[in-house]
Amino acid sequence: MDTAHAGTRLGRPPLTERRKAATRLEIAREAVRLFADRGVAATTAEEIAAAAGISQRTLWRYTSSKEECVRPLLSYALDFVTALMRSWPCDRPLAETVTGAPSSPQDDSADADALRDLVGLTRTEPGLRAVWLQVHHDAERPFAEVIAGRTGQGPDDLEPRVRATLLNGALRIAVEQWAWSEDPRPASLSRTIQRALDIARSGLPD
Repeated sequence: MDTAHAGTRLGRPPLTERRKAATRLEIAREAVRLFADRGVAATTAEEIAAAAGISQRTLWRYTSSKEECVRPLLSYALDFVTALMRSWPCDRPLAETVTGAPSSPQDDSADADALRDLVGLTRTEPGLRAVWLQVHHDAERPFAEVIAGRTGQGPDDLEPRVRATLLNGALRIAVEQWAWSEDPRPASLSRTIQRALDIARSGLPD
């Protein structure tokens, strides 16, 4: 997912919501930095709050656990892809939205590095792995709704749900492959996503 489609406007949330989103993202960045440096167990909520420049009480207004602090970095691209899919012309393949969406907030290289570090940590940190899997689980219903809208089916029908799961799984595994590889470049992520989508389209081997 390298560059967003410049001509696509998805609308902007109110200023207050943007400020809250910015705070959540800053909390996520600092949490990942601390987790990568010392591990989840050795990092306290108080340290995360201090690093983000807020009180611990304020931190708990934004998140329910220190592991959940990282959710904005994990969910941003999926949320963007979902919004882009909903606005995508019906005569163009949905796969184009996936390969054209950003891999990290604002396509910022620092956030891309943070995402890479975070997904890398999911291999050894069960709490972060649970958040990563939950984020993708939450994305399946919106994906199914978009696919159902294009096929004239219901989002609970078998075909949209299976296709949504294929898309979701391909995205998750592609990001994991990129995060666990030795090539940190966004172009490498885009190639891996494209390859994962091709594999998903080909189905099971004979």
